[in-house]
Amino acid sequence: MKSYLLVTGDFVKTGGMDRANFALADYLARQGEQVHLVAHRVASELLAYPHVKFHQVPKIGNSYLLSSPLLNRMGRILAQRLEANGVRVLVNGGNCQWKDVNWVHYVHAAYEPNHQAGLLHQFKGSVSRQMFLAAEKQALQSARVIIVNSDRTKQDLIDKLAIPEQKLHKVYYGIEPQIFHPVTPAEKAALRQQLGWSEDQEIVIFIGALGDRRKGFDTLFAAWQQLCKNPNWNGYLVVIGTGAELPVWQNRAADAGISNINFLGFRADVPKLLQAADCLVAPTRYEAYGLGVHEALCCGLPALVSATAGVAERYPQELQDLLINNSEDIVELVARLQKWQKDKKYYKNNVSYLSEQLRSYTWDDMAKNIREKINNH
Repeated sequence: MKSYLLVTGDFVKTGGMDRANFALADYLARQGEQVHLVAHRVASELLAYPHVKFHQVPKIGNSYLLSSPLLNRMGRILAQRLEANGVRVLVNGGNCQWKDVNWVHYVHAAYEPNHQAGLLHQFKGSVSRQMFLAAEKQALQSARVIIVNSDRTKQDLIDKLAIPEQKLHKVYYGIEPQIFHPVTPAEKAALRQQLGWSEDQEIVIFIGALGDRRKGFDTLFAAWQQLCKNPNWNGYLVVIGTGAELPVWQNRAADAGISNINFLGFRADVPKLLQAADCLVAPTRYEAYGLGVHEALCCGLPALVSATAGVAERYPQELQDLLINNSEDIVELVARLQKWQKDKKYYKNNVSYLSEQLRSYTWDDMAKNIREKINNH
């Protein structure tokens, strides 16, 4: 039996890097491996395995920033204690300083956040960024093996942190095809009825945190205002996500008299929302990968996304018109949404092959690849 020590903030299924870390831990546990988890939270499914041991780290003030030194310290103490027994240690970015395997989901050196929601929020963002930059550089330069989630992330580590290419190994995220999949027209109509959405409107979805401007909602909001001036535009924008700027955008929408936009906040039924929608838009300024876009594609949804996002490298030639060249360009986004509206059937038909391809690569496939990378280096 092999043993692994995994260190990250949370092993839960809520999305992003947490979902990926959960998938790796779950796969290793099902193989009968001894798995040690250092984190603030671990999903109950993982705790049910006899070979999983949870080493809980207190979350001070419900803050990842304040708790990061504790996570680093406990991870290092356990790694030092278990290393003599041949345990392989996998950490995420700069969250724990250990010279073994590092799995990079986000490169702090590749993007500087733009916080708009108050001076305190801006100050916190500035302080945390400096801490994360220093920890990231130290951890990645000392790591023996680095797993990256895209070619985009790989190139960022080479360009921004001078990481040798031979240390970098790309493994794409997986999916749960039994949850994220296309539905029939009848099933879609039933979902819309449950959600109270009109069958005649074109439902456009945005998914992302509204704590800063990284996800590009400000660009989408401005483009939406322009689109709504056109009598031929029949779109209805559904916004999924929370953050410090959520009240700001709600007020701006109300002040502008935009009625065809609905802020849903956090939702646990994202797969159903995607299956009931017509299109997803993600004009992100930085995205190491883009799991939300990946999930939308798996549901058969055409997804407009920034060309610089990691997930964009998966798009075939026939879907290149869905890639946004400049996340700041409102005119471009308006034009791409209008083109999508005009050629909806074309994009829906052409996204089906990519959707099928993505659904054929599961979270278990991803975890298996990572385990092989670890054990072969």
